Amino acid sequence: MPRLIVIKGTNEGKQFELDGSLLSIGRDAGNHIRLHDTEISRRHAELRQVGDRYCLVDIGSANGTFVNNAAVKEVVLQPGDRVQVGQSILLYSAARAGRNDSDLADRISMISRQEPELTSAIVKTVADTEGSRILANPQEAGTAWLQGALTNLAVLYEAVHTTSHILDLDQLLEKIMDLIFRTIEADRGCIMLQDLTTGQFEPKALRWRQTRRPEEKMAISRTIMDHVLRHRQGVLVTDAARDERFNSGQSIVRFGIREAICVPMKGRHGTLGVLYLDTSIAARDALDGPLVPSRFTEDHLKLAIAIAHQAALAVEDTRYHEAMIQAERLAAIGQAVAALSHHIKNILQGLKSGSEILKLGLQGKDETMLQQGWKIVEKNQAKIYDLVMDMLGYSKEREPAIEMTELNAVVHEVVELQAARAQELGAAFEVKLAPGLPLIPMDPEGFHRALLNIVANALDAVEGQEKPLVAVATILDEGGDWVRCTVSDNGPGIVPERLEEVFKPFVSDKGARGTGLGLAVSRKVLREHGGDILVASQPGKGCKFTLSLPLKSLLAPEPVHTSLDMTALPPKNA
Repeated sequence: MPRLIVIKGTNEGKQFELDGSLLSIGRDAGNHIRLHDTEISRRHAELRQVGDRYCLVDIGSANGTFVNNAAVKEVVLQPGDRVQVGQSILLYSAARAGRNDSDLADRISMISRQEPELTSAIVKTVADTEGSRILANPQEAGTAWLQGALTNLAVLYEAVHTTSHILDLDQLLEKIMDLIFRTIEADRGCIMLQDLTTGQFEPKALRWRQTRRPEEKMAISRTIMDHVLRHRQGVLVTDAARDERFNSGQSIVRFGIREAICVPMKGRHGTLGVLYLDTSIAARDALDGPLVPSRFTEDHLKLAIAIAHQAALAVEDTRYHEAMIQAERLAAIGQAVAALSHHIKNILQGLKSGSEILKLGLQGKDETMLQQGWKIVEKNQAKIYDLVMDMLGYSKEREPAIEMTELNAVVHEVVELQAARAQELGAAFEVKLAPGLPLIPMDPEGFHRALLNIVANALDAVEGQEKPLVAVATILDEGGDWVRCTVSDNGPGIVPERLEEVFKPFVSDKGARGTGLGLAVSRKVLREHGGDILVASQPGKGCKFTLSLPLKSLLAPEPVHTSLDMTALPPKNA
């Protein structure tokens, strides 16, 4: 589905899915796309669906509507377009319109030949790897004609290959400069890109043919660059100091610019910058010295503008990728803040209620009321502790503190901690611990917290059931490589389409009672051990979570068997 992503402005990070034939943009609450920007009109613009595309129409706004820095009244949006209204910039994202493959198929008629007949008709074959090999080494292509035709094509092939997988802008531009200096005999080179905020052109990549001295500076002819941007054409300037169009530019003489190539970096939606190359000559020889044969030719100019175009496309893709990542990051932060704020607000309300009851108990010297108020405060303190620990557990990369641990003892401790909660709900615990388990290499504190989350969730799930039951078991795999702990409940279960979402952060079915971090943290802990958590469920028949741990760890010695049998220690409230 097409969407607009706010990449700059007060609503930065927000995404609007475009679903409708007519969508309005403005700052009034009645708009489909509402932006809290004081420089936007109440009803600023409209998106009108035309086929599978959207047409952006300015509806008499006070400050105008811009697409890719150009003022527009009506324009069909293309994927990657930047829409500016007021101080807000929105990125238009949509799948490109595709062809109808069924129509093409109707125009094709498949014919067959017998295999022997086909074999006898083949006069020459070429391997499927020859294309990339020939483009990479055109000098080995065969005839002189083919070698010449492929040389510049090979450079463009390398440019496409180089830029297609680099998403870091600085690294991308350095690769482009490497390619240029291998194919064009320039003394100096520079890529100037326009800053999206200020509109000024700034150097983003510099290169010298010779080793640069620490005090050396590179001079760019603004005269030439302004000419290229104004006339939207690449230029090859030979004997620049003698050229009537540029000899008024004193920088050309002062810095000995003898010949220069300057081409615009034209992308899909506009000119992003310029690629500038030059050769130098001593300043004293720039005007009076003898003419020196040029190193730049028309072929170099054409090659430079082709590479610059490919570089511009790559820069657009990189910026688009960065904008998408930033938007997703901001959206994730917004989601996290919203979820945590809601949960913290509920905790604070609980603390406030408990404090008020404590205050009344103190005033009336009512011990019952004091105990009641303290119980509420204590409960909400525990919620704050759990929330902070879950946040730390999910956000912080940690190496588990592996030690040889008795798994059944950890499981028994968790069941014992939750026994009071089970008794409140009238739920039964069914505990089956495998006898004679070996010591397990694991972080007992981390696994304890993960299992506690799962068991607590199971108790929440059976609340309100007719005969609530939570079953906890440990199992040693037949192969002896894994040990598993299962937690089952007879709650309402999870519908199949939501099974993949239960481990995502901030996804919770508990409403105000949950943060949606518990399962995400638990899975993270198990995966840090080299294990995992899996869930199986049928609606109306409950859930079963399986926590798997490997018996071998690179951080611990070989496990040994223990003589302690935890099945002899049933939970107090089983």
